[in-house]
Amino acid sequence: MEEIISLDALLEIINNKQVAKLRELFETSEIIDIAEVCDEIEDISKLLFIFKTVKSEYTAELFTYLNEDSQAKLINLFSDKQLTELITNSYTDDIVDFLEDLPANLVTRVLKASPKEERNDINKLLNYKEDTAGSIMTTEYVEISSDLTVKEALAQIKKVGQDAETISSTFVIDKKRNLVGVLYLDLLVLTDEDTPIKDIMNEEFHTANVHDDQEAVAETFKRYDLTVLPVLNNEHRLIGIITIDDVIDVMEKETSEDIAIQAGMQPLEDEYLKTGVFTLAKKRIVWLLFLMVSATFTSMIISRFEDSLKAAAVLSAFIPMFMDTGGNSGGQTTSLITRGLATKEVTTKDYGKVIWKELRVALVTGLVVATFNFLWIFLELTIGLVSNSGTIPNWQVAGLVALTLFSTIIIAKCLGASLPMFAQKIGLDPALMSGPIVTTLVDATSLLIYFLLCTQIFRLV
Repeated sequence: MEEIISLDALLEIINNKQVAKLRELFETSEIIDIAEVCDEIEDISKLLFIFKTVKSEYTAELFTYLNEDSQAKLINLFSDKQLTELITNSYTDDIVDFLEDLPANLVTRVLKASPKEERNDINKLLNYKEDTAGSIMTTEYVEISSDLTVKEALAQIKKVGQDAETISSTFVIDKKRNLVGVLYLDLLVLTDEDTPIKDIMNEEFHTANVHDDQEAVAETFKRYDLTVLPVLNNEHRLIGIITIDDVIDVMEKETSEDIAIQAGMQPLEDEYLKTGVFTLAKKRIVWLLFLMVSATFTSMIISRFEDSLKAAAVLSAFIPMFMDTGGNSGGQTTSLITRGLATKEVTTKDYGKVIWKELRVALVTGLVVATFNFLWIFLELTIGLVSNSGTIPNWQVAGLVALTLFSTIIIAKCLGASLPMFAQKIGLDPALMSGPIVTTLVDATSLLIYFLLCTQIFRLV
């Protein structure tokens, strides 16, 4: 296994200007491993030495792996010639990725240094709506005419393939640039050179529209086990491709966003350690304020039944328990359904099946938990772990809490299943119906059930 170079070793090479050793390092190591070490270098001039010394075909890839701060600092120091070399040796989608986060003045400088053809491609990709297929595709791919033979196709691939992101799949177009087939390299090299391309191309293939959401694109990759996907415009003409490395980035981004939303905060736009304190606070405050205001329903219910609590103070001792249990129960279901919707295991059409299943789960879970709860609370009251100074019998208090818990679990699981599916139905992210929202709704509902049972059925107060 190849050993990853340390920061001290890399700095020693740079400080001693060991050019040959530095170039050898890039030729024999994974660029992403070197980039992780370079991100730890604080002196930007030392990074600049690497870009001046190592071949641009290596440094272009290194640049795409560096963090945004290093990228911005380097662009400020690059000459126009270095910028041009960087762009020429980078894939268009990688250039767009780092340009999207740069200040406007640096974006302008990069575009000015770009060759005309690359500049047009970059501008085109920058203008696509964020998080769509168009925004993550690349325009570096190999396309051939359906009129060619295998020999002619191989010659064209050799001519332009070096600048393409992949040559494992070649895309066959007609005279109107309509995609008519996909040709795989292994089949191409194993077929007689006089064979027409149209005889061996695969006419059954998957595509994405340029305006498709990136999550839908990722789902297509996963569902059909793809490594590359052609992108078509509204006229069904081939304009780009999406490769598996871009989809992995999308999956990571979408997963991070869902985790943040389910935790009750806005997603971060940068790495945690590089995000400022005030930015982190701002991302959390909005959700906290929303949940705090929504929790006023709980306060209103408690206030409404204040007399009941005064008459039987022991009732207040069990409020946190069934509220927490209800929130946890709803959160379990929300997490499962949100994941199911994301992986297409369930859809909104399965709502009836999901509710029926969760209702049965809730009945079993609620019965077991409520039975244990009744016995446990009765024991607590009997031996004095919880003081019951009123005239209400211990078994009635335990029965009230157990019945409330049973009802709460059923409602929590039905809400936990319904809310994500409702969000999906109206076009929202199911993760929005996160644990905190379900918990807030279940808290208010469980309190209402508790006091209604107490006053209307048990008539304890």
